[in-house]
Amino acid sequence: MCLGNGLIISVPKDICCLQTLKHGEKSLGGGYSWTLVYDDIISVENLLEAWREFKRDKRKRADVQEFGRNLMSNVLDLHRELATGTYQHGGYHHFKISDPKPRDIHKASARDRLVHHSLHRKLYPFFDRIFIADSYSCRIEKGTHKAMNRFRAFAYKVSQNNTRTCWVLKCDIRKFFASIDHEALVRILRAHISDERLMLLLVNIIGSFNSDTVGRGLPLGNLTSQLLVNIYMNEFDQFVKHKIKAKYYIRYADDFVIFSHDRTHLVEILPYMDVFLRYQLKLKMHPNKVSIATLSSGVDFLGWVHFPDRRVLRTSTKKRMFRNIQEKQGHEATVQSYLGLLSHGNAWKLQESVKSLHEVALAKHSV
Repeated sequence: MCLGNGLIISVPKDICCLQTLKHGEKSLGGGYSWTLVYDDIISVENLLEAWREFKRDKRKRADVQEFGRNLMSNVLDLHRELATGTYQHGGYHHFKISDPKPRDIHKASARDRLVHHSLHRKLYPFFDRIFIADSYSCRIEKGTHKAMNRFRAFAYKVSQNNTRTCWVLKCDIRKFFASIDHEALVRILRAHISDERLMLLLVNIIGSFNSDTVGRGLPLGNLTSQLLVNIYMNEFDQFVKHKIKAKYYIRYADDFVIFSHDRTHLVEILPYMDVFLRYQLKLKMHPNKVSIATLSSGVDFLGWVHFPDRRVLRTSTKKRMFRNIQEKQGHEATVQSYLGLLSHGNAWKLQESVKSLHEVALAKHSV
């Protein structure tokens, strides 16, 4: 098996023991049912609380303003449809962004997004407590900076304060959101949720979107998608922690790393992870983004290249930063955002360059 970057691995014979879960079997991520009351999720009170959270920073958007003009009437109608089981998720408005690479965003109506928020308010607290500690994407009090600090902590432990070689296996999943398998996702959810009405609502939302293949994909624009992919990948997290027994493992969305002082060990566990992703979750590792390298040679993770004693901004991120500052003519919020980013690494000279560029832009603007 070749996974790119010249990394060729053989698949052990016993890897065939990895079987896919059948309907009704427990998932790896806990496996116990949850009896959250569906009526609590669709209650008028929860919908109104969800609306208050949803409308933050969106007051000027036309669809939000339109829904808010007759708020109580719209909320009551939505509650009635959810209570009677007649609610159907609508379509999506599609547009592209660069973040930094091109991404397809699918935006649901304000009405449907309110349903997403009402679900997220109740589902997130439960599922968050079954996630592993070192999953950092779209979680409260987590994020990229916490993940990078954990990266550094693991590197120190494995390298014994930089006194021995530290190897890092880095992987990325190909077309992550677009590849989420609906059937597998529903199976995982059923292992945790026993309320059939809640499951029907989740199936309704999951089935409202398909990528290039019917029955696959979640839209990047949905709040529920952020939670659902973490629930989905929690199966992999649990497998890596409890079956592979990887002690030093970090995942952020579809990027994950494993640390070891033994390169051979990382080569040996890689095919097990690859097969689990393929057969349990219908996902594939990106063939050009799988690598095993020493920390001293630099490991690219979450926009920074990490070394034993420092981390430096990725070259592509650096170029994009300067380009954005120039295009936005040194806008204060943009500059402060990048200065905040740079404060998390060894980037004193870059910070000074950003400040100088900001001063030049201000001077030109004042002329």
